[in-house]
Amino acid sequence: MRAYNTKHFLKILFSMHKSDTMKILFPTMILVGLYSWGIQYLEVEYLHLTAKSGVSNVGMIHSLLGFVLSLLLVFRTNTAYDRWWEGRKLWGKLVNDTRNFAVKINAILGDNRQDAEQISRYLKYFPHFLAKHLSQESTRLALDEDYTEIEKSLKHHGPSEIVILLTYKLNQLKKEGKISDIEMLYLDTQLSGFLDVCGGCERIKNTPIPYSYSSFVKKFIILYVLALPVAYVITIGLLMIPLTVFVYYVLMSLELIAEEIEDPFNNDENDIPMEALAQNIERSVHQIMGLKN
Repeated sequence: MRAYNTKHFLKILFSMHKSDTMKILFPTMILVGLYSWGIQYLEVEYLHLTAKSGVSNVGMIHSLLGFVLSLLLVFRTNTAYDRWWEGRKLWGKLVNDTRNFAVKINAILGDNRQDAEQISRYLKYFPHFLAKHLSQESTRLALDEDYTEIEKSLKHHGPSEIVILLTYKLNQLKKEGKISDIEMLYLDTQLSGFLDVCGGCERIKNTPIPYSYSSFVKKFIILYVLALPVAYVITIGLLMIPLTVFVYYVLMSLELIAEEIEDPFNNDENDIPMEALAQNIERSVHQIMGLKN
């Protein structure tokens, strides 16, 4: 995720990065400008239409459609941001749950450092494997410890299998009398919370905005922009060319932004910084489990 200072207005205004909509839309903005110039030449220079011609009435319909389009775009961007924010809240919950689990394990096991260190390794693996699972990365993860051996055993659903390994370890400690029934009940609830976070993230990842809705909004924007010079070029003249390009830029930027943030797990500039959060969890677990009673 791109970090920035919200108070640096001018720096934000003039910055260009790979996800900047101006950079993405620039080629099509040129095409829209050429199209607007062609409409201006056709209506004013070739057909010699005036403000009294029937084509000027298109502006009335255009105004009504503009209101409808604005409502669609507001709903589109709000829905996309809700998905992004829900994903961030789930990762925030994972941070808190992992810290709570580490604190409890550290207090319960006390001087039994060997078992505590094994559980801490599993806790540090989970967020990294969850990030890899959600982003479908094929590259290896950059953990402090060597996890080659455990990675070979996680062939299917990494996050779930990490929780299974944790459950096996806790059950073993319970049988050995190192964990009481009440403590086991609490820790088991915490483990269920890990899978709840994973399931919530998967729901966002695997349930995109319906294709028909996304496609309709894009087509609506294109038709609206194409009709803009037809309706107003007679009264506004050549000034309609940059105005049409600007309207196209604004409307399509809103759609691109919504498209970018509706899936917050792709490791793009505007997505949730999963790997940074995973490393933060890893540091927290290391610090907590390093404390002895």
